[in-house]
Amino acid sequence: MMKISVTVNMCDLTDRDLKQMCQLGIDYVDFGKGSSFPGVQEQGYPDLDQLLQLRRRVRSFGLDMNRVTLPDFTDRFMNNLPGCEKELENSSLAVKVFGEAGLLIVRQRFAGDTAPVLTNGYKAVQRGGAVARGESLGLMKNKPEMPSLKEWERFWSRFMEAFRTLVPLAEDYNVKLTVHPSDTPNHGTLFGGLGFHRIIDAFPSKNVGFVYCVGTRAEEGGSSLVMDEINHYGRKGKICLVHLRNVRGSLPTAGAFEEALLDDGDLNVFKILLELRKVGYEGCINPDHITQLEGDSIDLDQNWAHSGIGWKSSSIGWGYSIGYVRALLTALAEFEGKRYGH
Repeated sequence: MMKISVTVNMCDLTDRDLKQMCQLGIDYVDFGKGSSFPGVQEQGYPDLDQLLQLRRRVRSFGLDMNRVTLPDFTDRFMNNLPGCEKELENSSLAVKVFGEAGLLIVRQRFAGDTAPVLTNGYKAVQRGGAVARGESLGLMKNKPEMPSLKEWERFWSRFMEAFRTLVPLAEDYNVKLTVHPSDTPNHGTLFGGLGFHRIIDAFPSKNVGFVYCVGTRAEEGGSSLVMDEINHYGRKGKICLVHLRNVRGSLPTAGAFEEALLDDGDLNVFKILLELRKVGYEGCINPDHITQLEGDSIDLDQNWAHSGIGWKSSSIGWGYSIGYVRALLTALAEFEGKRYGH
């Protein structure tokens, strides 16, 4: 049966954080920043002993760690600049450390996977004054140039070099190596629908998969694209974690999109869970990009303004989203005549 996870962007979780997660019925914690793990700043990759201490602490509250993040590949690596080989070495060592710690889903980030930025962000005000992230193609008047074919090929060459090293390690340490779709999913972004196909064509390993982001993919093609991709990648066992959010509009249909509360967008979230269940998905559902409700604080990161990216204790939006997903999973279990819960 599917479980619930939330993303945090730091490792120094307080007792308040962990108690609230337990009280809300969260099962797992996902760690979204590779640089946040103890040891990364000092040596370039996580320290195993401190990582195990962190996991023991999380488990003492009835939770566990789910997805973790490798050190980033920066522009230095993607442009093959002097010293870039150290980044690949650090990610390789991180795979080994996470595998030894029993953390079996890792995400790798690549600089440039979301460029160029063709949309202009804005504050989307929705029912009752709720605030969400919006992005529009039409509002961006001075659009940057698209990458040339040569630049596109260089990105894929560097991606291939990284994965040729990381995939065998993932297999050796029984780790799922994943990427997240490009967000925002503008035309020409590398990890869109075609990019996902290229990845599994080049690396058909059972240890290669995706953090499947429902919201990002809906922004590229709406509900029908999401359902088709879940069916396609789910049947191949390539969905390792699901980011669940609802959106209004899409770039192809409206030239814009707005994130929305789970019950207030274009997607039927329960149908999405049914489709995931149909293809045998039993991983975590992670409600992400939380709409800001009255009393909640706006995210200070301007790259994600008006969107709750990481967990915040006592956030009404987080509490709403987690409760909504728990209710849907309970309904799904009842629908199937099974039991859900602890």
